[in-house]
Amino acid sequence: MVGTRSAPLAIEVVTLFDELVRSNLRFGVLGRAVDQRLLSVGTTDPRDWATDVHRTVDDRPYGGGPGMVLAVEPLATAIRQAKAKLPVDSPVIYLSAQGKPFVQADAERLAALPGFVLLAGRYEGVDERVLEACVDEELSIGDYVLSGGELAACVVIDACARLLPGALSNEHSAQEESFAQGLLDWPHYTRPDEWQGRRVPEVLKSGNHAQIARFRRSQALGRTAERRPDLWARVVLNDLDARLLEEYRADRQSGDKK
Repeated sequence: MVGTRSAPLAIEVVTLFDELVRSNLRFGVLGRAVDQRLLSVGTTDPRDWATDVHRTVDDRPYGGGPGMVLAVEPLATAIRQAKAKLPVDSPVIYLSAQGKPFVQADAERLAALPGFVLLAGRYEGVDERVLEACVDEELSIGDYVLSGGELAACVVIDACARLLPGALSNEHSAQEESFAQGLLDWPHYTRPDEWQGRRVPEVLKSGNHAQIARFRRSQALGRTAERRPDLWARVVLNDLDARLLEEYRADRQSGDKK
């Protein structure tokens, strides 16, 4: 959770399909953040700076090959216009398969800024000269290809918005979620106590908050070790964590033998 803010987090998305972005701003955490003026999201369309009657913003790639490439001038102008709507020195971020993986630490870093521009690419990509002249960093939400950067932009916006003070109904939620402490989340349960022979762990019904916290920490450690070795490689265990992990593994082995 980022600290208190004196102004909304201001984000401008440079996109050819603004409704793909705007439609996500009406629901859930994003909708609440916008309604409470914790978050401001605008869009800028490069077509508005095209110079022909057809509002053309792409062209065939030099060197041949399939598809089209977003052209320099309409896109660069759109980025300049988007930056002009935001606080001074707001960075420009290109959502790209070639970018650095977007992780929780990036969400925390961006959510603490006054504002930033997200560039949503389309077609075969963006003229490299735009990236060299106008873009400060590239981020990727995963090792796969999307039809455009709008969905990736919405992912980044959502991850940042939920860190804004007041965006979540429970202020502790963002601190306890997956990745907030470098670990996966622990398992969650609600009523009924039993379903299809599966019971809620007794410790969660005990009312003993210290034991509940111990159980949850053990589960988070164990799940991360089992499921995400890439995250686990960065985890530093203290003595208690080491004991909790051993308890988790012993419990799993005991369950497997039943």
